[in-house]
Amino acid sequence: MKNPMLEAVSSLLERLLFISSLKLFILGAPEEDRRSNRFYEVSSFLRGDLLEVPRTHLTHYGIYLGDNRVAHLMPDILLALTTDKTRTQKVVSNKRLLLGVIVKVASIRVDTVEDFAYGADVLVNHLDGSLQKKALLNEEVAQRAEERLGLCPYSLLWNNCEHFVTYCRYGTAVSPQADKFCEYVKIIIRDQRSVVASAVLGLASIVYLGLASYITFPAVLIPFCLWMSG
Repeated sequence: MKNPMLEAVSSLLERLLFISSLKLFILGAPEEDRRSNRFYEVSSFLRGDLLEVPRTHLTHYGIYLGDNRVAHLMPDILLALTTDKTRTQKVVSNKRLLLGVIVKVASIRVDTVEDFAYGADVLVNHLDGSLQKKALLNEEVAQRAEERLGLCPYSLLWNNCEHFVTYCRYGTAVSPQADKFCEYVKIIIRDQRSVVASAVLGLASIVYLGLASYITFPAVLIPFCLWMSG
């Protein structure tokens, strides 16, 4: 006969592992900074086009400004550490990107198509069909992007690269990637087994680590919040 507590813990761990495999959650791997030297036919892009590329395990977006220039929102830890533009203008590696996401600092910057794409295939205006939204005139799209160049706060859920391009091209900032992530979180929260598993893990941490406030408070608060949300 299976132990229901172990089943609950196993279920929670499986769900957390599933979330960790989502495109929005995985931001890099050791080989992520390797780029292929690839030629892009930039003459086929129009000023104001929305460019989309798979970069490692996430989808990255930018607005084409013409003359082989792409405006895109990019997290970068160096922005919080230095004002030396010779360092921050270099291509943002995924290690810098990941740390930038953690400290929530980013910039809307301009790079070449090659640096923006990072060796990946480029899709043009693909969101026009998937979002079924009417795009603004291309020149207005490009001007909106140029007006927002510079430092900006970063949030995976509220202000990422997809929010930036959808604001520029459609006039409304939305992010289907972020919405999808939230839906998976809702599924986990609504599963009552998550409450049981988090309570078990909380009690185990108290038993092994003691009744310190920094242990006891989250051990009680997290299961309670999950229970209230379920």
